[in-house]
Amino acid sequence: QVQLVESGGGLVQPGGSLRLSCAASRSIFNINRLGWYRQAPGKERELVAQITSGGTTDYGDSVKDRFTISRDSAKNTVTLQMNSRKPEETAVYYCRAVAAGVHSWGQGTQVTVSS
Repeated sequence: QVQLVESGGGLVQPGGSLRLSCAASRSIFNINRLGWYRQAPGKERELVAQITSGGTTDYGDSVKDRFTISRDSAKNTVTLQMNSRKPEETAVYYCRAVAAGVHSWGQGTQVTVSS
């Protein structure tokens, strides 16, 4: 299992940008999938974006063309660049890693989109 620590959350205005980072406790070289999920109050957790060890990316329909996920094996981090934020995207954002069938989650970071 890998420990994950998210950072970069906070308050952002509608239309603004924010970058989240997730640091892993060990090398991410052989972690099959790294991703970001979010959970708004009263809603189910949903996929925001994920990236495979080979660099293939997948995005939730509502964030395509606005968000970008990337991974840095040298720093053992996965980053989510979020642009053109919307108020309805206020949520706790979680980092997830899948390696050898084991799922690991971070504690989450609050992102609030509000003026």
